[in-house]
Amino acid sequence: MPPTDTHEVWLRGPLPDVPPLLQPVAHALLQAREEVADLLHGFPETQLWEKPMGVASVGFHLQHLTGVLDRTFTYARGQQLTAEQLTALAIEGKSPPAGCTVPDLVQAFHQQVEQALAQLRITDEATLLEPRGVGRAQLPSTVLGLLVHAAEHTMRHVGQLSVTVRVLRHRLY
Repeated sequence: MPPTDTHEVWLRGPLPDVPPLLQPVAHALLQAREEVADLLHGFPETQLWEKPMGVASVGFHLQHLTGVLDRTFTYARGQQLTAEQLTALAIEGKSPPAGCTVPDLVQAFHQQVEQALAQLRITDEATLLEPRGVGRAQLPSTVLGLLVHAAEHTMRHVGQLSVTVRVLRHRLY
């Protein structure tokens, strides 16, 4: 259901139960969720895995949006990726799973945003500067660094997704 307030999410006011320092992360994720839903409403299944001019497909962006949120929020919790998460990472953008549809991928992203918001709600602001290791090499970050990166990376891919969708839709006419 579309929001009743047409302002961008960050202009709609604070989100209940989200710590003040994490409001921008939550706002960005909610904005991304709304934009993905709008962009892909009625998007043709036949174009889901097309790569116009060699750019990443719509299907890849949808898989990656979901996966990157899952992975970065896992690291923010101080956990390492599971075998299932590593498998999902390895197949992002590769041959599409049988029966994979646009609504399925959009719904998976929406659910991942909900899980991220739930995690933000229970994140203690006192932990934001705690160190976190990323990946097998345990590259240095912090809880806050990972959460902000998740929001930034998500919005970057929504922008790329927007261009790809528009190019593909233009080719229909």
